[in-house]
Amino acid sequence: MNFASDNAGPAHPNVIEALSRANEAHVAGYGADELTARVRHRIRHLFEAPEAAVELVATGTAANSLALATLCQPFQTVFCSTTGHIHEDECNAPEFYTGGAKLTLVPGGDKMDAGALRDTIAAEESRGVHGPMRGPVSITQITERGNLYALDEIRALTDVAREYGLPVHLDGARFSNAVVALGCSPAEMTWKAGVDVAVFGGTKNGLMGVEAVIFFDPKAHREFEYRRKRGGHLFSKFRYLAAQMDAYLDADLWHRLAGEANARCAELARGLEGVATLRNRPQGNMIFADMPARAHKALKAAGAEYYLWEGDLEAAGDEDMLTARLVCDWSVSTEDVARFCEIARSA
Repeated sequence: MNFASDNAGPAHPNVIEALSRANEAHVAGYGADELTARVRHRIRHLFEAPEAAVELVATGTAANSLALATLCQPFQTVFCSTTGHIHEDECNAPEFYTGGAKLTLVPGGDKMDAGALRDTIAAEESRGVHGPMRGPVSITQITERGNLYALDEIRALTDVAREYGLPVHLDGARFSNAVVALGCSPAEMTWKAGVDVAVFGGTKNGLMGVEAVIFFDPKAHREFEYRRKRGGHLFSKFRYLAAQMDAYLDADLWHRLAGEANARCAELARGLEGVATLRNRPQGNMIFADMPARAHKALKAAGAEYYLWEGDLEAAGDEDMLTARLVCDWSVSTEDVARFCEIARSA
């Protein structure tokens, strides 16, 4: 019963087999191999973007930070929500890789509102050289609170960015979960909605460690390559990244695994009805649930793994409500979900 993080889940067997096959011969390094070329072509096809530039990196932090560094000058600022992944979880890596560009937080919830974004952008470039220039807008999809931007909400944000001539970056660590939840295509959630650069995440969805960065306007591609090398993220044995992504694309494995994770999360939410108060309705593979401390204690005693997001379990009385963050990855079973919910109900 592990609901701690989709980072904690195993790599899919197809991915391990693909890595084994990639290990059978000598192959040109640094991405100059046939498998990497094939993966780039397949991703362009998936995104309906034949001219897009596609590059692989091993971590989501590298993907986001290098992409933003390519879009942003050191004296500019990146606009994101107050709970944006680049703000909450990347240890100032975007600032580091951009050479010091600051993050400007758009007030409100975990999902940026177009009006608040417009007001926040308008407030910058008001102090001349004493303040930062306006820079990219970064959208976290799915958000760090488990919520989903609808396609029209993404378009509303990109429309605001276009008013000011700013590029838009989509942080897609849970990209596949979002596509499944929206019932849309990757193209519809990215360039057709006004996104300039997208991260097609895989590590949280059954890969060992690889993310694709997709520039729909390939002009910035060369700069990204130099920044990746200078930043220490150009693998020499690049085929091991490409092999994972190749397996991910076979028979739409990326879509099937995200569908499994989303389905288990929906089951979990239904199973906790009457026991927990959900802070967000299940849209992807993550929920936040308020439960009595006695339920948390019973679950922890039974070996359930998840993050206690708010509250002190040791100090809490049995009736005190504490918040859990519960995340499903592709490997979570219906039996895991049923057992978790039964323990919570029994407590």
